[in-house]
Amino acid sequence: MTDAETRLRQRIAALVDPHHDGALGADAVRALVIEGRHAAIQIELPYPARGWWPQLQQAVLALAREEGLEASAIDLSTRVRSHSVQQGLQPLPGVKNIIAVASGKGGVGKSTVAANMALALQAEGAAVGILDADIYGPSQQRMLGLSGQPDSPDNKRLLPMQAHGLQAMSIGALVGEDTPMIWRGPMVTQTLQQLLQGTLWSDLDYLVIDLPPGTGDIQLTLAQRVPVAGAVIVTTPQDLALIDARKALKMFEKVSVPVLGIVENMATHVCSQCGHEEHIFGSGGGARMARDYDVPLLGALPLDIRIREQADGGIPTVAAAPDSELAQRYRAIARAAAARLAQRALNKAIAFPRIVIE
Repeated sequence: MTDAETRLRQRIAALVDPHHDGALGADAVRALVIEGRHAAIQIELPYPARGWWPQLQQAVLALAREEGLEASAIDLSTRVRSHSVQQGLQPLPGVKNIIAVASGKGGVGKSTVAANMALALQAEGAAVGILDADIYGPSQQRMLGLSGQPDSPDNKRLLPMQAHGLQAMSIGALVGEDTPMIWRGPMVTQTLQQLLQGTLWSDLDYLVIDLPPGTGDIQLTLAQRVPVAGAVIVTTPQDLALIDARKALKMFEKVSVPVLGIVENMATHVCSQCGHEEHIFGSGGGARMARDYDVPLLGALPLDIRIREQADGGIPTVAAAPDSELAQRYRAIARAAAARLAQRALNKAIAFPRIVIE
């Protein structure tokens, strides 16, 4: 490697990654060759970030020009790897990483955030699935526009349903919307495990699990028996919501599931008539909670009638209006969460293939 190649490689590695507290890193520069005044550069990110690629490409081109290079070819790609989970648990077949989306309190828009976050991760370049773990009050089948029932190849396991490119599963797709689930805790946790492990998930980078509110049986089952790589906490700025969100965060800490960050939903209200923005639930609650527990604030979302209308219509915002400012907020949150997860230790159980010499 020439001195010019070494210098440019080091400068690219030192570029600030806005999605976490650090630089791009030397591992991201997979290849760099300079011939004359032309450079060929390959950059591989450990998390999906297509929305950031144009800015990253411009930053790399600027560095190349500063090094006296007239033209450069930049190849950007993503490789998502499986990250560590709770001790003693193995990764789920067909799934690299499970991300739990939780809140301590109902009514904070957690399910809407989960659906749009899954779609945002997909828009950023990942293969994504979503599991509705709210057995008593499933909502993803309505939000994602699921109809009919999932197929089974052997009358034992289920094929995931398809929704806007996502692999999806919800108890709501197996029973009618008006059917109440009058079950005790053990039956609920057994059903959750069947939905999770009995679904034939296929080559997913991320499986987003939409948890019910609270810290009860389902959350405990998830923490003890399901290999969760990270959790995202959804709250509103309101003090009452923050009290319960803190409980959810502490629960994940106790069961050794890393909290990737906090999403402050309904941070402001946007008037549909004049566009005026107002903090009707208070302000800064999510940021204070993030500071108190030393976790990042992944982003803030407004209380906007379009988000509700699109979710009720079966096409969440990221799918309904992919170029909108609202969709870009969800995508920024998804990139930040995935980048935080990418900084975690890799799952050694699948880091290397098993080699047998006969």
